[in-house]
Amino acid sequence: MAKKKIAKNQQVNIKNKRASFDYEFIDTFTAGIVLTGTEIKSIRAGKASLVDTYCYINNGEIWVKNMYVALYSEGSYNNHVERRERKLLLNRKEIRNLQEDTKAPGFTIVPVRLFINEKGLAKLDIALARGKKEYDKRQTLKEKEDRREIDRAKKNFIS
Repeated sequence: MAKKKIAKNQQVNIKNKRASFDYEFIDTFTAGIVLTGTEIKSIRAGKASLVDTYCYINNGEIWVKNMYVALYSEGSYNNHVERRERKLLLNRKEIRNLQEDTKAPGFTIVPVRLFINEKGLAKLDIALARGKKEYDKRQTLKEKEDRREIDRAKKNFIS
């Protein structure tokens, strides 16, 4: 049986689309993730999800909870747990600032994007976010629909 090879130039870019709809991003950070061997292989294959994922701070460390990384198909009995808590790597100063900011009501830390950098390491973009109100969500949908109409009009005008 031939093993599947993952191309080096293949981009892994897993986004949390729901987060931009539900939250207004105040500040963003790029954090490393502590992973096991089979987890990084699954992420490189693009088999991960950030749906219903959030971050929390415990004892001066930041953790991501509920991030789904599919079991690696070639993994043996050493395969990882799909939805375990994973530690994020940030500077102590950044963690302290995030902890102070999340003490204010309405603020949370949300994972936005999971990607592989040029060195081949898995990175997670996280954002300090404030929850949107219902009318803000309606405004976002209206703006999105207006942009689509403008793009359609440009396309028809150019053709």
